[in-house]
Parts: sequence; C-alpha cells; structure tokens
Amino acid sequence: MQQKRNIQIIEWEDLDKKKFYSFGVFMTMTIRATVYPATLIRTRLQVQKGKSLYNGTFDAFFKILRAEGVRGLYRGFMVNTFTLISGQAYITTYELVRKYVSSYSTNNTLKSLVAGGSASLVAQSITVPIDVVSQQLMMQGQGAHLTRFRVKPKMAVAARKHRVTFGQTRDIIVQIFAADGFRGFYRGYVASLLTYIPNSAVWWPFYHFYAEQLSKLAPSECPHLVLQAMAGPLAAATASTVTNPMDVVRARVQVEGRTSVIETFKQLLAEEGLLGMTKGLSARIISSTPTAIVMVVGYETLKKLSLRPELVDSRHW
Repeated sequence: MQQKRNIQIIEWEDLDKKKFYSFGVFMTMTIRATVYPATLIRTRLQVQKGKSLYNGTFDAFFKILRAEGVRGLYRGFMVNTFTLISGQAYITTYELVRKYVSSYSTNNTLKSLVAGGSASLVAQSITVPIDVVSQQLMMQGQGAHLTRFRVKPKMAVAARKHRVTFGQTRDIIVQIFAADGFRGFYRGYVASLLTYIPNSAVWWPFYHFYAEQLSKLAPSECPHLVLQAMAGPLAAATASTVTNPMDVVRARVQVEGRTSVIETFKQLLAEEGLLGMTKGLSARIISSTPTAIVMVVGYETLKKLSLRPELVDSRHW
C-alpha cells in the first residue's frame, strides 16, 4: 500500500480475491448496461458519411428512439455482455502488472501506464470478435445501409415474434464467416490495439494525477471517493480526446470491412478533413463520463469491500 499520496491506493495483495471477482461481475454488467446506448450512437456517428443520417449525438438519440424504440438503442447488447469476460481479464491483468512493476519501480505513474497498456492488450484480444459482431448488430435499423452485413428480413420478423434473442446474432456470424473466414472476427484488431492501448495507458496515469491534484485543493474532510469520482471523468475526457481519431478509423475498419488502417485514415482525412477525426467525440465523452464515474466509484468501492478482513480497520478513507 502506498502511503505517500493523500489518496491511498489499494494494491492487489490487499484484496480478498473471492469477494473481488464476485462483486466485479455485477459492477461490470451495470456499467455496460448504463452506457450501451451512447456506445451504439457513437458507432453510428463514426461510420456515417458526413452527416448523412444524424446531425449529432442528441439528434441520433431522438431519431433512433422515434424510429426503433428503446430496443433500437440496445441492438447487439446481449452479444456485448460477453465482454464481461474481457472486463475481468482487464482488471486482473491491470492489478497483476502493477504488482509486478512495483518490484522494479515505486513510481505510480509508470506502474499505471504499463499496467493500463498491458491490460488493454489482453482485453482487446478477447473483445474484438465480440465487438465485430455487436457493431454489425448496432448498425441494423436506420444504419443498415452503412454496413456490409444485414439481418435477413424473415429472421428479423421471427426474432420479433418469437423473441429468438440470438437469431440475428447467428445470422451475422454466419455472414461474417462466409465472407471473411475466421480472420473476419479480428477485423480491425490492429486499429483496436492502436486505440485502446494508448487510451488505457493514458487514462490510469491521468486518473491518479487528477485525483492527487484535487486532493490538494479539496478540504481535508472531503471523502476520497468524491475526489476519485471527479478525477475519473477528467481522465476519461483526456484519453478520449487523444485517441478519438484512431477510434473513428477502428469503427470504419470493423463495420465497412476495410483491410488497411493507413488507407482508411488517409481516406477519412481526404473526405472529411480534420473534423472527421472528431466524429463521435461528444458521444464518446458523454458515454465515458458516466462510465468513468460509475467505474471509479464502483471499482474503488469494490476494492474497499474486497479488502482482506485483517486490513479493514487499518485503512482510513
């Protein structure tokens, strides 16, 4: 446990692992359900050409709600819940790598940067195939004309009448495999790594940095959890702004079936200029703000609830 900072950091060795994983699954599921509509909107905004379908985040929200209902905002959500696996892999990798780096350095920024990047590498290797399928499902409805694969009309009707939850998913998986083989499920893998490894590597150091700065400005009686809840969105906005251009490229590679990250980047720049690099940024920040608050409050609370019994009374928050 680091004592140098005003805000104490609970490390891996301080945790009761059974409690940590039990509470962690519930926390991850809650976060994903909360922010999924913003993720869907961000994907559609990033894939559309110019403003051919939506004029912005709120315009997209109301148009989808009117045309497709609440269910339209949760297209592909059931498939996306499988990212619970990658979520647990991310948390575990992050904490273990922090512990490993601690053997060589006590610098918290270095530990956060290395652990965040490593955790994202592991998580994305699991997440990309799930994202490829869920993003195709996100684009059905008003955005169907922008994607390579479409759910067959009769399958869509059957899904509505008989509530065959994974009927559309099966249809998309079959089409992807028929068109691209197994590699199709890892389309955009490099773009995802180039997006999320820097995003994660930037997020954690800035999170601790903002928390530390806020702790210096806030009254001494201010709860640490409040400061951490404020630091999370600030770190998320910083990381989202830095990595958004690559996120736009990633979305287009995965949804449109492109093969070259560089060519996609060049085409986007040529067609839409620098503004094209900001596509979906507001939606990304809007989705990342509640995500960061819920994640930080949930994660820090999770770690506190998961403290080994003998350490509970020795920690002051």
